[in-house]
Formats: sequence, structure tokens, C-alpha cells
Amino acid sequence: MTVRQDSPQAELGVIGGSGLYELLDAVTEVRVDTPYGPPSDALVLGEVAGRRVAFLPRHGRGHALAPHRINYRANLWALHALGVRQVIAPCAVGGLRPEYGPGVLLVPDQLVDRTSGRVQTYYDGQPLPDGSSPHVVHVSMADPYCPAGRLTALEAARTAAWEPVDGGTLVVIEGPRFSTRAESRWFRANGWSVVGMTGHPEAALARELGLCYTSLALVTDHDAGVESGTGVTHTEVLEVFSRNVDRLRTVLFKALEALPVDRECPCPHALDGLVTGLPGVPGD
Repeated sequence: MTVRQDSPQAELGVIGGSGLYELLDAVTEVRVDTPYGPPSDALVLGEVAGRRVAFLPRHGRGHALAPHRINYRANLWALHALGVRQVIAPCAVGGLRPEYGPGVLLVPDQLVDRTSGRVQTYYDGQPLPDGSSPHVVHVSMADPYCPAGRLTALEAARTAAWEPVDGGTLVVIEGPRFSTRAESRWFRANGWSVVGMTGHPEAALARELGLCYTSLALVTDHDAGVESGTGVTHTEVLEVFSRNVDRLRTVLFKALEALPVDRECPCPHALDGLVTGLPGVPGD
């Protein structure tokens, strides 16, 4: 079914990475119209521990969309339109340090953007189809992830007997190719922790909508510059993700259950003092 933007359906959202397209049982499928075109796929709604959750397959079902082809603005807008205010976003990443090998779960606290050409803001001053026009505003991204969401995710992983790495920098590349060995070594030399293709502009767009956004980065490989050999392959990534998907699902469910009902983190105040010009988006 298709829902309007003023029809709250869920409070929590999950943007799933590779191998996580089947997450919830007893779901309702919905399609959301957005001013930015269609999201990656229909969203599915269900319950986790009595809380309404919306799940969106980031790449579409069947992994049909390459990272640079994902309509990130539509994805985040669709979740926001359903009433979602807290988002957990698992992703597959490559480890940039020897100790960050396959199967490590890292909850990043920083982000570096090495993408190119992706639309990464709602506030470009361009008119929307309904005639509204967003203002050009500048939202703080000093700390790109929700502090409350990070603490919840870390505790959920520990409860699931999966000791996570607390903090680190996720560098996001354009893709869909993997890094050259020189690029990978450069990322590591800069002190960055893991490399992926989808964590940006998700985090920035979530911040622009006043959403809480938390990343769960599952290391599926050592990136090209960490060790010798032919480098990472797509098959290797999918195999490692598949082996860890049940553990990741357990962590997700525990985190969704434990996320605070009342948001007392800075995320809801990201737009304080700003006039957004976007319908349904808070701002002064």
C-alpha cells in the first residue's frame, strides 16, 4: 500500500546493508512517495519488543542498486515521513588495521567523506514539487552519530556476547569499486579505522532531518593496503556478512528494544535556530 507523508507508522528505523533484507516477521509492506523520487524499495513495518520498526533495504531487494546510485535523500525522507526518529544503519566495511579483521563489529564515532557527486543535502534552495522551497542552511556535523544510539548499540553487542570496538572513523568512498592498495594505505596512514561505501550521505541527511543515526559497521575483510594478496572481493564480503548476519540481527533487536523512548540527545535540536522551509521538518 502507499502511505502519505502525514501517516506515522513507526518510531524506529533500520537501513539494512547487504544480506539483511529479511529482518522482521509479520510485516506490512508500504510505499512512500517523497519529493525526491522513490526510495530504494518498499519499506516493511513490524514490531520488535512491542516497538514499531520500519526496515528499508538500502540497495533494494536483490542488491539492485550500486552505492552511488542509491537515492539517499528519498530513503531518509521516507523513514521520517513514517514517523521514524531514530535510525540504526548496519553496513559492511573493510578493516584498515590488522586488528580489525573479518567478524569485528565497530560502532564508529567519526566519519570522513571521500565520495563524489552524491546529493548530500535537503537544503539547496531548490523548489519542491509541492511549491515549497527549502532554505539554504548549514547543520552541524562535528559529531555525526547519535551519542545515545551509540551507547545503546555498544551495550546491545556486549549483551549478545560480541565485544564491539567503541569508536573509530568510517571513511566512505564512492564505489562501487574497492580501494586501490595505495588508497587503502593512505586511509590507514590518516588514522582512519574502516572503509565503506554507504555511510555517507546517510548520516548527514539524518542530521538535517533531526533524526538520531547510529552506524553498526561489520568488518568483512582486510582492505587492500593492510595485507598482501589480491585484495578484497565482492564474494568475500557477502560470505562474511552471511556468516555473521544472525549475530548482527540479535544485536539489532536488542538495540531497538533498548533505544530511549524520549530523546534527550542533541540530535532533535540540530535544527534549532534554523528556518528549514521543508514541510514537516522542525525548525525555528
